[in-house]
Amino acid sequence: MQHQSLSGSVSGIKPEKSWRVWWMLTRPHTLTAAFVPATLGTVLALQTGRIDIWLFIAMLVASILIQIGTNLFNEYFDFVRGLDNENSVGIGGAIVRHGMKPKTVLYTAYGLFAVSVLLGVYICMSSSWWLALIGLICMAVGYLYTGGPLPISYTPFGEIMSGVFMGMIIILISYYIQTGELTWNVFLISLPITILVGGINLSNNIRDLAGDKENGRKTLPILAGRKNAVHILSWAFIISYLLIGLYIVMGIVTVWSAIVLLSLPKPVKAIKEFKAKEKPAELMIAMKSTAQTNTFFGLLLAIGVLIHHFV
Repeated sequence: MQHQSLSGSVSGIKPEKSWRVWWMLTRPHTLTAAFVPATLGTVLALQTGRIDIWLFIAMLVASILIQIGTNLFNEYFDFVRGLDNENSVGIGGAIVRHGMKPKTVLYTAYGLFAVSVLLGVYICMSSSWWLALIGLICMAVGYLYTGGPLPISYTPFGEIMSGVFMGMIIILISYYIQTGELTWNVFLISLPITILVGGINLSNNIRDLAGDKENGRKTLPILAGRKNAVHILSWAFIISYLLIGLYIVMGIVTVWSAIVLLSLPKPVKAIKEFKAKEKPAELMIAMKSTAQTNTFFGLLLAIGVLIHHFV
């Protein structure tokens, strides 16, 4: 299939379906990677006193916009490099399947990053201007994930980068802007979420292993092999739950945090699906369950913290 010029569209798009296409472009199953850390970081800050709700909203919206912008850059650069086609599996490929104009996708990504910058200015004015540098680094990582001469998505470091910048960093910033400080306990609590956010990325790379290999990528599943990649994902889930148990024993969190065990069916289902199926089109349930693990684990952990705070 021939790609048209970057300023043109590939095919017509029905207006009544355009909002659905834009919704798919955001890749909604990935947005919890921004929502959960921002919420958890703020809830942890609540233990030290009152929180500023407007700072929380600004941080939450900025994080989600950066995540969406990153997804749009992914869409655009995958098209530019010829990686997407009408038979591509997943919710990406809006340019080749639904006729979205490439430049529209690119400029929208830039626009979302620009709004994030404005929200960042408000956050910095209320806390510290050092956060501006961190925010710019986060946006650079989002752009360079699929953009630039050597995209992060072509390397085995995608899981680490996404976990750190969309998990740990968001939790730490969300906590800092409310309290003006950072603690080792908050850092430690951020680790399970960091691992689970990276797991979302890993599940995507497991599904796309064959196609990524054909396109010259060197992702973790490609280097480790599919079977080992599934084992790594399994251990990522196990370690995340074990860390909460360890933190309860150490007194870093209370026994209320054991409520995260209610989310356990999700990772179990994800691993079963990855072991039972290999075709990319059959792995959407596995990927969805992986993303839901982060969602439910993080929100239940936040609920556990809130229960302890108010009881």
